[in-house]
Amino acid sequence: MKTFVGTALTLALLGMSSAVCAGDAKLGALEIKAAWARATPPKAPAGGAFFSVTNTGASADSLLSARSDMAKTVELHTHLQQGDVMRMMAVDKIDLAPGQTVALAPGGLHVMLIGLKQPLTEGASFPLELTFAQAGKVTVNVDVKAIGAMNSGAAMMHDPARHDQNMADPAYKAMHEQHMADPAHKAMHEKMMGR
Repeated sequence: MKTFVGTALTLALLGMSSAVCAGDAKLGALEIKAAWARATPPKAPAGGAFFSVTNTGASADSLLSARSDMAKTVELHTHLQQGDVMRMMAVDKIDLAPGQTVALAPGGLHVMLIGLKQPLTEGASFPLELTFAQAGKVTVNVDVKAIGAMNSGAAMMHDPARHDQNMADPAYKAMHEQHMADPAHKAMHEKMMGR
């Protein structure tokens, strides 16, 4: 009887907790899609995780933090153009306006895994907990792709229809213009956009 009650209680608690999905999750009005990371070399000190978040609701929200047992520290980062150099820097939050999709992808916003406890190995996966200001916490399963991969999260960002839609967002447009100042990024962007 104790085993049955314990099992029933565990299942009930799991049902109330945030769901873990294969790369995707839904939390209230937020939809997290295609969570992935690039594999890292054996002694790499850091790695990155990427995904998209769509706010389908009528109220703004923000991604405040991320946590994973894969790293000693997990931070929200972006890339900023400083003179001729593109630099990474931590950000306090990532805002999600109503109806907006924000893509975390290589070369832009991303989750930085600092002090990796083990390499990110292609074909493996790991849980990543995300904390939002309004929606709360959810855990997504991050699939590890090949070193240098440009997965569906980046492909979505570079989809011509989505790209043109995102350009209406001043924050996205500013980030895009900073990236386009780098000739190598501009060439990659134009190749991916078929322009």
